[in-house]
Amino acid sequence: MMHRKKRAPPPHDFRLDMTPMVDVVFQLMIFFLCTIKFKSLEGKLSAYLPKGVGVNSSAATPLQRVDVIIKMVNEGSKLHPFKDEPWSGQGPFKYGPDRVVAFRVGAKEMRDLEELGERLAVLHAATPERGVTIDSLQGVVYADLVAVLDRAVLAGFDDITFKGAR
Repeated sequence: MMHRKKRAPPPHDFRLDMTPMVDVVFQLMIFFLCTIKFKSLEGKLSAYLPKGVGVNSSAATPLQRVDVIIKMVNEGSKLHPFKDEPWSGQGPFKYGPDRVVAFRVGAKEMRDLEELGERLAVLHAATPERGVTIDSLQGVVYADLVAVLDRAVLAGFDDITFKGAR
């Protein structure tokens, strides 16, 4: 009898069939795409727009705003930003104490910030619903605007708007 050598069994190629898995993934994707509800933020953005102005304004007459106009009377000297020395002509600078700015509220013009604050407080006490519009003429710097803004806030105004330099 002939002795046969046992051969090793042929190696089995083990393959995983991916077709059913791909089918299931696509069906899940289609299911979620069809059932998802997207939130539309358009029209739901909170915006604080002025009331009584524009196309849909109410029939009530809006209150007249308090107009504060700031203008530079005298530019004054320019100083070094950190020392009280004359400005070298290059780099940043600050204005000296001889700078004069005038404020006009209605027909009354003043040059003192404290007087402006008192006038705004009186106007706010008379009609607290009114707003303030701060208008600056050419030559006015941000520090002047901020000083007037501070006085308006301290007087109690909540509705404050700005006009640009002309």
